[in-house]
Amino acid sequence: MYVKICGLTSVAAADAAIAAGADAIGVVMNRTSPRRLEFGAAAEIIAAAGDRVDTVLVVNDMSAADAAENAAKLGVAVLQLHGPYTREDFTNALAIVPRVWRATSLKSDPDLTVGAFGEEALLLDAPKPGSGERWDLAKLGARKPEGKWMLAGGLGPDNVIEAIRAVQPWGVDVSSGVEASPGVKDLQKVRDFITAARSIGGA
Repeated sequence: MYVKICGLTSVAAADAAIAAGADAIGVVMNRTSPRRLEFGAAAEIIAAAGDRVDTVLVVNDMSAADAAENAAKLGVAVLQLHGPYTREDFTNALAIVPRVWRATSLKSDPDLTVGAFGEEALLLDAPKPGSGERWDLAKLGARKPEGKWMLAGGLGPDNVIEAIRAVQPWGVDVSSGVEASPGVKDLQKVRDFITAARSIGGA
């Protein structure tokens, strides 16, 4: 089970997530997010992580080209475009950086084919990203993606096993579900989440 810990705001939290066995860590540069980082703070976390995990830049309110330029300057492994980006946006981003993930929710009735926009992986989130709101997994029904897709939205140490069993994703992503307060990770919850996710196989 691939595990991503997102919305990290400090080197200490990133180091703790990596030590606990995370496969990926994410930093957010959305203007309205409580986990938003300035470029310098994001760069510090990415540099500290090095190549120990997949480092991910998450954006949803800047152009795909600008996001890709920031990703290239930061030296992250992956750019995650979250929200109403088009196929053309992904083409533009992929001309600048080699690895791009697509994050969306069922609210926008998206194409759930992994790779439909040229992305390496697909992330399915709650309608309000970062809110910690759980969404009805039963709505996936027969539309469940195949291949490299991650489940997010309302996950935490106490329900991630149930969610994995329900829809069998390739990976899981968590942010608010392992926080003491918005933007501040509870390191024990981070460890507990990774342990729980790894206790059951995925797809």
